[in-house]
Amino acid sequence: MTTRIVFFGSPDYAVPSLRVCLALADAEVVAVVTQPDRPRGRSKAPQMTAVKEAAVEAGITTFFQPDKIRRDTTEAIQALSPDVGVVAASGHILPNHLLDAFPHQVLNVHASLLPRHRGASPVASAILAGDVETGATIMRVVREVDAGPIVASVATHIDPLDTTGTLTDRIATLGAELLANVLPRWVAGEIEERPQDASEATFAPKLSRADGTIDWNEPAEAIWRRVRAFYPWPLATTTYRGEPFLIHTAWPVSRASLASDAAPGTVLAGDGSELTPLLPERTARVVVACGEGGLALLEVQRPGKRPTPIEAYLNGDRELLGSQLG
Repeated sequence: MTTRIVFFGSPDYAVPSLRVCLALADAEVVAVVTQPDRPRGRSKAPQMTAVKEAAVEAGITTFFQPDKIRRDTTEAIQALSPDVGVVAASGHILPNHLLDAFPHQVLNVHASLLPRHRGASPVASAILAGDVETGATIMRVVREVDAGPIVASVATHIDPLDTTGTLTDRIATLGAELLANVLPRWVAGEIEERPQDASEATFAPKLSRADGTIDWNEPAEAIWRRVRAFYPWPLATTTYRGEPFLIHTAWPVSRASLASDAAPGTVLAGDGSELTPLLPERTARVVVACGEGGLALLEVQRPGKRPTPIEAYLNGDRELLGSQLG
């Protein structure tokens, strides 16, 4: 018997899981639920979500794109006689009347090792917290956000060069591979779920642009994690000459290497030493004093300009050295 799947997802993260559902033997994606087409880019023309684009390419014709899932959407989905729902970052709250529409319930491919980092920004939160590892968890969806029983999980190491962008892509692939193994066995009743330990839960609220603002009084290690966690959005941001100054890439250095008691936020000339074998040929040319240690700037951006390696940036603005950021 063919398993009838309704897929819920919107961003790039969800596309590998959608493709797994499309490729499963004895299964059919009968509908996709995704966010509405919204204006994007300079043209401000309405654009499909990444999931809708992939679904259209695959020949899917049945879509639901509500801002909020109400009973009319649930009734339309019920009319398709679905067996199971699969969620990967859809951006929707799934009400009980929708969850009850699936005989084999709804599974979510969440981008963390639950119960750690429940919520909308699990990848950024794992980097911000300094976690050594994170991963993907497949859980049964319940009304409380990301609190449902765990069906399966897979871990991955957080590398020093990982950003939210690179780590999200890796988790998306790992989660999709796990889903390919789990979903047929779940529908067949071969997997036993286990409850989350709520006492170990941490939360990952939705990010805002203001979250990227740097406080130079923090330790360099914490600011470095912020730079990585907020790339590619909202980007780690400070101010320089009264304008936003974006930091795309950086590396922490010890305070001893600064040879200065400069106040946090002061931009100092680095000693040119190699930063790390992970970044070959990149040296400490520009270092910002922090509450503890310093942050070597490697790629920065001014308003209306492209991201620029710090070596090239200095060629056009030597006055950055000695200035005060923030």
